[in-house]
Amino acid sequence: MIPARPNRSRVISLGILWLITITFAMPSWAQESLGASKDTADIVVGCLYPMSGRAGVLGRDSVVGIRLALEYIEQQETSKLPRLRVLLGDTKSKRSTAVAIAKRFIEEDQATFLCGVVNSSVAIQVTEIAASSNTFFIGTDHASSRLTDEFFHDRYFRVTNDTRQSMTAGALFIRDYFGEQLRKKPLRISYLGPDYEYGYQVWADFREALNRLGVNYEIVGALWPRLSEPDYSHYINELIRQKPDLVVNSLWGGDFVAFVTQATDTRLFEVSRFANFEKGGDYEIFAHLGDRMPLGLLLASRHHNNWPETDFNRWFVEEFKRQAGYYPSSGAQGAFTGILAIAEAARQAGGDYSDLQGIERAFEQLSLMTPEDPQGFQSSMDPLTHQIRQVMAIGETVNDPRYPPAKVMLGNWRVYYPSDYEKVHSEVE
Repeated sequence: MIPARPNRSRVISLGILWLITITFAMPSWAQESLGASKDTADIVVGCLYPMSGRAGVLGRDSVVGIRLALEYIEQQETSKLPRLRVLLGDTKSKRSTAVAIAKRFIEEDQATFLCGVVNSSVAIQVTEIAASSNTFFIGTDHASSRLTDEFFHDRYFRVTNDTRQSMTAGALFIRDYFGEQLRKKPLRISYLGPDYEYGYQVWADFREALNRLGVNYEIVGALWPRLSEPDYSHYINELIRQKPDLVVNSLWGGDFVAFVTQATDTRLFEVSRFANFEKGGDYEIFAHLGDRMPLGLLLASRHHNNWPETDFNRWFVEEFKRQAGYYPSSGAQGAFTGILAIAEAARQAGGDYSDLQGIERAFEQLSLMTPEDPQGFQSSMDPLTHQIRQVMAIGETVNDPRYPPAKVMLGNWRVYYPSDYEKVHSEVE
């Protein structure tokens, strides 16, 4: 039985105390190590996440996901799974901080793997360090498709959906959901995304997918608030003035919470449909907004607590809740999958953990069951792009009190498989 959620104020107080404790007890570049000791570890993994600020919940949930993965690995009967030592570093969502931590992990701690990173602009800096040192970098939460394109290198592998996959699924959803309207007139679309790498790439991948599908649309406007913008009133008023049929938004985490909170006091959700096909459907958003979360928003995420209804996903959600006292955000599942992927690729390479080329080949052929895989499907790595192939589920916000303090979850699902969104690009290319 999953224990009841602790008092919210107590959870927040304990979280602050935990952050203060690790900040002052450890050097600024690394808070903690998990798993095997320095003397017994077969593989050292350096994970980089923001632990504070608006993105901090994703980093803190990722740490719980890593702990779950290490426990899961220990419980497996499969032989030759490596003993992992996982180092944790707080990037504070800053490129310079992430670069310093990554270099220290590699040069001083002899890490052969880096993992994590939430911000795409930070990930680009980290992947260049990994490439120059022949270190593996396992992406678990950033999404820019440029990391498997112009910044591609042999030892970068991503274990969650990227912007190209999610926005292609979004374009397929628009074609299906707005099909009747599209046959009569163009769909008028406004876009609002963060003014940095991730927001730009979402916009580029989205338009490319719409064009390849031949969707009848026109762009009303594109707006670019800065990261951690405190006041979205100007942007909300401009969207209301534009009166698009659909607002496509790519804010995430605390920025998306702030935007929706401010928009609920306006007419925005009355005059336009609203979608976020990347991370708008993260659980922490529903938990934070509670009964203020509007109904009828069209959202997606990289993991859902209430989909798919498989034994593995139920176990992951319930075990996270048991250990953390609350339900997981998508970052937790990404980190969980990243650690499992490292262990499994190393095992499939034959147990010689110094054979990095063998591990690289195993990663390229990796097939792995994850909590977000629906029944009958298993995630697999694309050997050419090093991007994992996973299912995208897009839903609509509906009343659902089963995961308190959230009052709203996603439902009315439309599900898109890799064969669906890969076909969009292969037909033209």
